[in-house]
Amino acid sequence: MKYERIYNFSAGPATMPEPVLEEIRDEMMNYKGSGMCVMEMSHRSKVYQQIIDEAEQDLRDLMHIPDNYKVLFIQGGATLQFAMIPMNLMKNGVACYVETGAWSKKAINEAKKYGEIHVVASSKDRNYSYIPDCSDLDIPENADYVYICENETIHGVTWPTLPNTKGHVLVSDQSSMFLSRPCNVSDYGMIYAGVQKNVGPAGMVVAIIREDLIRDGLDPKVPLYLSYKTHADNGSMYNTPNCWAIYVCGKVFKYLKSTGGLEAMEKRNIEKAQILYDFLDSSKMFHGTVDKAFRSLMNVPFVTANAELDAQVIAATKAAGYDNLKGHKSVGGLRASIYNAMPKEGVAALVEFLKTFEAENG
Repeated sequence: MKYERIYNFSAGPATMPEPVLEEIRDEMMNYKGSGMCVMEMSHRSKVYQQIIDEAEQDLRDLMHIPDNYKVLFIQGGATLQFAMIPMNLMKNGVACYVETGAWSKKAINEAKKYGEIHVVASSKDRNYSYIPDCSDLDIPENADYVYICENETIHGVTWPTLPNTKGHVLVSDQSSMFLSRPCNVSDYGMIYAGVQKNVGPAGMVVAIIREDLIRDGLDPKVPLYLSYKTHADNGSMYNTPNCWAIYVCGKVFKYLKSTGGLEAMEKRNIEKAQILYDFLDSSKMFHGTVDKAFRSLMNVPFVTANAELDAQVIAATKAAGYDNLKGHKSVGGLRASIYNAMPKEGVAALVEFLKTFEAENG
């Protein structure tokens, strides 16, 4: 059957590597001689245990995850972690957050339900268009952790350097930049990522957490399923996990390993993002919304002179086969999400289309 793929610039669920999709297609009816699809098989079977074990090992290989960190596959989106993190990591009931966009703001509001939250830096004053200076934060001694959203999907800002946490545990939401570049895991107490942006299908989080942060003695009202210890003690198999998401993510991990790992991925991401940013910097009609030093390689928000023209551009791009370029409803404008699986050719084609649109409508 013939089909035509479009260039999908969605922020998530997002485009996937075509070789991975083709491999999944070929295994759909009969996974490696099992006579069934992965969606049908028992998570307690030997064949599925091999799938989850390989997925974890391949991720450990990709990120060089130290042995004293657990890799957990937890159902639910990244938003669930806004509550799980304070539930699990607050010993003293105090935490520090840096507010750099919509997702860190939501995490802050959720965490306030569980303890004393200090917003130690914010870029709200300029509509989250930069990352504030975090070299000398006012962090209380009894703070349990410092939390950042390392790449803000909606506002398109990313952290060029990590904050100085003054010895406190760093927790990072990496959802929209996960596996886009090398990462020194030991710099963090915990990294988590909703997988539907850069790794797999929606419905699961990968959490990488240092073992000493996994503890007993949580508030007895914390549901058993929302304890990291429950997942760590049971190899992410306390109950039926998101079997399909783990399987697909495992395919993506292998794909990334086969294409040069995270160092090669970062190089490709820099090259293709540069194509779009160079255009935005030279255009008279289109303008990026983020300070240059803090531009995301994954999510590129931009605008024209007004909302009416933005809408015209969005309609024209969709008609031409460039979909999901409408900016988030909370900020408007346009946004191109150019995750790992977006080929450089897709970004170049979009830029050529925008150049033509500007020439014809400028």
